[in-house]
Amino acid sequence: MTAPTYPQPGRFSRSDYKTLGLAALGGALEIYDFIIFVFFALTLSQLFFPPEMPEWLRLLQSFGIFVTGYLARPLGGILMAHFADRVGRKRVFSLSILMMALPCLLIGIMPTYEQIGYWAPLILLLLRVLQGAAVGGEVPSAWVFVAEHAPVGHRGYALGVLQAGLTFGYLLGALTATLLARIYSPAEILDFAWRYPFLLGGVFGVIGVWLRRWLSETPVFMALQARREMDAELPLRTVLRDHRTSILPAMLLTCVLTSAVVVLVVITPTVMQKSFGMSASHTFALSSLGIVFLNIGCVLAGLLVDRIGAWRAVLVYSLLLPVGTALLYASLISGGYWISVAYAVAGLTCGVVGAVPSVMVSLFPARIRVSGISFTYNIAYALWASTTPLLLIGLMPWSPWVCVGYCVIMGAVGALMAWFYGLRSSSPADVSVVPGA
Repeated sequence: MTAPTYPQPGRFSRSDYKTLGLAALGGALEIYDFIIFVFFALTLSQLFFPPEMPEWLRLLQSFGIFVTGYLARPLGGILMAHFADRVGRKRVFSLSILMMALPCLLIGIMPTYEQIGYWAPLILLLLRVLQGAAVGGEVPSAWVFVAEHAPVGHRGYALGVLQAGLTFGYLLGALTATLLARIYSPAEILDFAWRYPFLLGGVFGVIGVWLRRWLSETPVFMALQARREMDAELPLRTVLRDHRTSILPAMLLTCVLTSAVVVLVVITPTVMQKSFGMSASHTFALSSLGIVFLNIGCVLAGLLVDRIGAWRAVLVYSLLLPVGTALLYASLISGGYWISVAYAVAGLTCGVVGAVPSVMVSLFPARIRVSGISFTYNIAYALWASTTPLLLIGLMPWSPWVCVGYCVIMGAVGALMAWFYGLRSSSPADVSVVPGA
């Protein structure tokens, strides 16, 4: 009997680097369009809601519109994933960035509450729903696209670089906010300058669409087409019937990934302004530093995946997540001079963001891979990212350690998933993502 053969580790070619670079850069521009909203949440709360409303309620409603974008992710993601599994990864990969850029541009030119009254928050809500649907298709398609292009033995690194590219979109948002805070006064930002980052997002979208013209379809999907192995029925139906055991770990790992991003990028910058009295420019600068080290942490996590395996890397970074968050909030509470160092360490210890995708792409076979990831990732992300910011902001006056306790719980969830579904059961989360995987 002949022993089974496995794909041998490959090397990155110039074409592989080009594909990875274009995918990561396009993803960064799309995530910028989605996340820039949160950096101007305080400003938008004053512009799009009645001035007589209490400040805390306006801020809460502004964040409510932000998280509505997360709630729209499952529907858009599932629809686009269906076509990604049926007609190709590249087409959907290019469509999502256009769906993201147009609403961002419209936010930049739309009238405020002072001009059109309650129509302003309603239109803003609708545009955020469209953006949520777009990002719901972007992330799962990007993971699968890059994983199916990457050489064997380097897929962890490729996905880590992609995640660094996606999180680079957060950095673009933070840098834009920092620059505006330094150039314009708070009154000028409130008057007109708040529109600039959203208009810039529209330009980024056009650039992203142009960049993705140069991408080619993945070899895995082309092999499925050649062998006519695409599902005859709805891919999602196959996921729910034949791959139910993969749904729970995929959803819970998504919650862990989401928690790292929510605490580091979404909650902490707002908390630093509202609870610790930091200026907007100082907050944005520290946030930018943290995101730079989050980018580095994603790449390091991807390298660790290729070295020790995806499940072990998820275990390591799940344990590190609460450690970095505790250092960050200890520095904020003490008011010491080492806040910047603590923010950098917190970014590095959020490497679970770069490790989780390597597990996710291996939990579902190629013919329904995008649908499987999109269904689990978007539903979990929508539920978790739409509730936790509001919950954490609401609990923050009770104790400044709330975010730390939250990360302790989520780190434990990630470690338990790695132990029970990966290490203990010897789950093949590090196998090649070939068509039959």
